[in-house]
Amino acid sequence: MNQFSNPNNLADIIEKWILRKLSGQDGEIIILKRNEMATELDCAPSQISYVLSTRFTFERGFIVESRRGSGGFVRVARVPVQRRVFEEAAEQISSDITMGELIRLVERLRDNNLMTNREAALMLKCLTILYERVKPAERIPLLRSLLETLAEHN
Repeated sequence: MNQFSNPNNLADIIEKWILRKLSGQDGEIIILKRNEMATELDCAPSQISYVLSTRFTFERGFIVESRRGSGGFVRVARVPVQRRVFEEAAEQISSDITMGELIRLVERLRDNNLMTNREAALMLKCLTILYERVKPAERIPLLRSLLETLAEHN
């Protein structure tokens, strides 16, 4: 069984390859040729498309632009992260937000160096307690307050 037999492993390999390319470009923007990338990674272009659509989402801090065809390309850019991210996140908190969505938000903030590992761990503990002990309607202002506090001290 080679490294490409497991589809999850292949998705991980493609993701890491793209992230390496991004870090080599000062983490800003990269332009990729899907077919060339597929040849280099020994996979189908559709597998690259899958990884781009599931792992390089706006929620995770990326914008992906894709042009198909013989001269087609894929542009991957990190979304600039700044104080406004905290404020927008606070504005978008609603009663139906899931714990998973909040975890991904904290991970994105940490991955973009807007909070330390220690701050992320503390935030995740607070979120867990809120979800276990506070009713959804009462939880919303508390979640917003946490994010607004981060915005003020960023």
